[in-house]
Amino acid sequence: MKLIRKFIPYYKPYIGVFLLDLFCATLLSLIDLAFPQFLRVLRGTLFLKSSQEILSKLGIVAAALILMYVVRMLCRWYITYQGHMMGAKMESQMRQDLFERFEAFSFSYYDTHNTGEMMSKLVADLFDISELAHHGPENIFISVIKLVGSLVLLLNINVPMTLCLAFVGVCMAVFTIRQNRRMRATFDDNRKKIAGINSALQDTLAGIRVVKSFAGEGIEKEKFDRSNLAFLDSKKANYRQMSKFFSGNSLFEGLMYVTVLVAGGFLIAKCSLSVEDLAIYALYISIFINPINVLVEFTEQLQKGLAGFARFNEVMETMPEITDSPGARELESVTGVIDYEDVSFSYENDENVLRHIDLHIDAGRSVAIVGPSGGGKTTLCSLLPRFYDVSEGSVKVDGTDVRDVTQKSLRSYIGIVQQDVYLFNGTIRENIAYGRPDASEEDIIKAAEDADLIDLINELPAGLDTQVGERGARLSGGQKQRIAIARVFLKNPPILILDEATSALDNESERYIQDSLDRLACGRTTVTIAHRLSTILGADEIIVLDSEGIKERGTHKELVKQGGLYEKYYRMQLSSI
Repeated sequence: MKLIRKFIPYYKPYIGVFLLDLFCATLLSLIDLAFPQFLRVLRGTLFLKSSQEILSKLGIVAAALILMYVVRMLCRWYITYQGHMMGAKMESQMRQDLFERFEAFSFSYYDTHNTGEMMSKLVADLFDISELAHHGPENIFISVIKLVGSLVLLLNINVPMTLCLAFVGVCMAVFTIRQNRRMRATFDDNRKKIAGINSALQDTLAGIRVVKSFAGEGIEKEKFDRSNLAFLDSKKANYRQMSKFFSGNSLFEGLMYVTVLVAGGFLIAKCSLSVEDLAIYALYISIFINPINVLVEFTEQLQKGLAGFARFNEVMETMPEITDSPGARELESVTGVIDYEDVSFSYENDENVLRHIDLHIDAGRSVAIVGPSGGGKTTLCSLLPRFYDVSEGSVKVDGTDVRDVTQKSLRSYIGIVQQDVYLFNGTIRENIAYGRPDASEEDIIKAAEDADLIDLINELPAGLDTQVGERGARLSGGQKQRIAIARVFLKNPPILILDEATSALDNESERYIQDSLDRLACGRTTVTIAHRLSTILGADEIIVLDSEGIKERGTHKELVKQGGLYEKYYRMQLSSI
């Protein structure tokens, strides 16, 4: 009931369609109930008159019935089309809500949740919810009207026989409720297992180049088989409960017919029921049993929909860890002064990654951060655009705590070039203009020139409209990196973060990319995470960072003279050349 109460508000924008859908469902149910009663009335009135009078009135009867079934047809059309469209629109809105919630989550959420599982919630779960949204109220409404209506009419024909029938119906309801509880658990498990399949599939396909380079098809097949067989076992348990459910209800349905036949025969023998009334009663039996069958079959849909909505609701009730504060203002006119004041940070259930970091960077200055893997270099930079929030202390831009401004305005002033470049499946133009979709052709070309990308573009038949493929699969590493640099050139932020932007490139590509990065960094506050020390020799200040905090700081020459950790790294890299 708690889930249902949370589901109801999604009907609010479509209340007119919903009420008209229920009205049509009412008309449809009443028309289905009317035919046996119509026949019973005719049997006691018109059909007892002369053949000439019957023939004279038969056309009127036919016209009335045809009109009735035309109305029934129109009701069925509205329920099928508009009712389904209502469900589809609700599904679309819920998918939009879920997508926006996924986008609102910080990096920490994606650190612990799998993409395949999220896609399962976004697609498969919401389809079942959509079907429930449309068919749920309609099926219940129609079935209740038919059940109550047929029960009243059956009581009007014969009370004792109807009471016997009602007793079987109550037994059937008790069985259904008990079996429903067992089915609910299996449907919930189904959802988790299919999410596991999606997760395994997404992981394999995303890393297909690694799979093939290591001939790991067998390993991935085993992983997928485990997920697939787990889902099969879940479906087996599910179908076992469903088979008990449907076969049990089928038995009760048969018992209803047996009850009518035995009780009807007994009452006819006692002269308490006529054969004609038994025939009419039999017509109503099918109307009485039909909504029961609908409700029984609807139970599967209900359980699937509720299981899907439970998973949907779980996400919607998860609050993003990083949100704009109530009084957050727009960050404006940034010069690029950065301050880390007594900053400490730890991931959930982990030891501190950063400890009491104090760092001041003047506008337009370049600072490089070096240190061992796991020392917190990337984490330190991720705190600046608020991808994570500090555990202690504060990060400031131009003297303003980043938690006091909106995330969107803060990130609009920060450009990031990473080692692992992500390109969206689209054209070169779309990827360069990602941060400024409204950029002019001239601005896009200028950004491409600044990133040394224009020669490549001129060589391609489609130029800027060349498709890059999924994750830029049709381009080399250096070409992808240049597009990422052009993207930041076009954004033109005052603050720049370079996260090992050239470490995955060959020496020749690195030289060209480094020239582009130098031009990009000119006049901007630049924080560089460096693996190759040769790329940061000209930095205004170099910070040596490890898990205990800042160990050394100074220019390249100063740090080499100190003979400390930086000098050790530098000597190691020189000896490897």
